[in-house]
Amino acid sequence: MSKICQITGKKAMIGNNVSHSKRRTKRTFDVNLFKKKFYYAEQDCWIKLSLSASGLRMINKKGLDAALRDAVQKGFCDWKSIKVIG
Repeated sequence: MSKICQITGKKAMIGNNVSHSKRRTKRTFDVNLFKKKFYYAEQDCWIKLSLSASGLRMINKKGLDAALRDAVQKGFCDWKSIKVIG
């Protein structure tokens, strides 16, 4: 599974490590991702999402259903990629 938030669409960025002598080498800045289970009341089931810390705050602010609808509309995830648990 790739390192992309299913709610905000955030993914790893590429930048430079800069040493004391200003020598630059490539590195990646990974997203603060974790897997979380939510109870999706509209479908009466549990779902598992891979999301970032800002995605979790967005769910707390808007609600799970509104955040999922916005993510699907913007193309960050589709309904098939959301894992349904039981």
